[in-house]
Amino acid sequence: MQQEFYSNGKLLLSAEYAILDGAQGLAIPTKYGQSLTINPIEKPILLWKSITHDGDIWFEAEFTLDNLSIGNTTNEEVANTLQGLLIEAKKQNSNFLEERMGFEAMSRLTFPRDWGLGSSSTLINNIAQWAQIDAYQLLWNAFGGSGYDIACAQYDTPIMYSLKNKRPMVQAVAFDPPFKDSLFFVYLNQKQSSKQAIAAYRQQSFDKNQLILEINGITQQMISCDSLDDFIILLEKHESLLSKVLGLEPVKSSLFPDFSGAIKSLGAWGGDFALVTGDENSVNSFVERGFETVLPYNQMVLT
Repeated sequence: MQQEFYSNGKLLLSAEYAILDGAQGLAIPTKYGQSLTINPIEKPILLWKSITHDGDIWFEAEFTLDNLSIGNTTNEEVANTLQGLLIEAKKQNSNFLEERMGFEAMSRLTFPRDWGLGSSSTLINNIAQWAQIDAYQLLWNAFGGSGYDIACAQYDTPIMYSLKNKRPMVQAVAFDPPFKDSLFFVYLNQKQSSKQAIAAYRQQSFDKNQLILEINGITQQMISCDSLDDFIILLEKHESLLSKVLGLEPVKSSLFPDFSGAIKSLGAWGGDFALVTGDENSVNSFVERGFETVLPYNQMVLT
């Protein structure tokens, strides 16, 4: 019998980096995500296909069911990563993939792979659903990270996420700003490595408790904010705070110093998406500069 699973993509509006140390972050699930369809086959193997948002096959692999060894594949590195996830899933549920029949798995993204909306986290959450295991544990054992992306994969509303004693704390929040028509997401034309960004953050010396305290205040004010002017102040305060901690120039001053609205980095600084305030005319300036992917808030956010 066919099985189907789906997970939402993610964006973290506040607390990037600091969320790893327990800060509260405002995160939103996106309308974009990834599905996983499982069909039984008679041969005792796992046939895997990964499909782009355009419908093209970008990865294929064949695994034995007894020990998940890799047979034919189009990409050894991706196959090794997927093998690690499947082996870890099997450790958590020994009954996973124990059937005599085999499977054909088809994983399909609804967004470009380089957008940074969670191609890994949505895959992990889908595999966890299939294997009937804890998605957070699968993430932490295989990759690491805060886990907010797993929470977004599972929730259909904005959330406030934090780690407390290494446990995920997820709270659905009513974040629906009246000025959302003035919010846009601009893709910065390069995907950043989260692992490298986290490693660089870990090398910095700063007062962790003070940072968490300030970030928590900003996050809570962002959630309840009903004024665009006040929201811009919070975005700029957040950028300034993280800029000092990371020793990096904010994306606005480094790339768009003459832009009139606010620009806030999301996730690993310097890549993926940025949150921008303005109107359709002002954000057209990004397109003119070669940043052609500009999505209005309502087009990106799952509501």
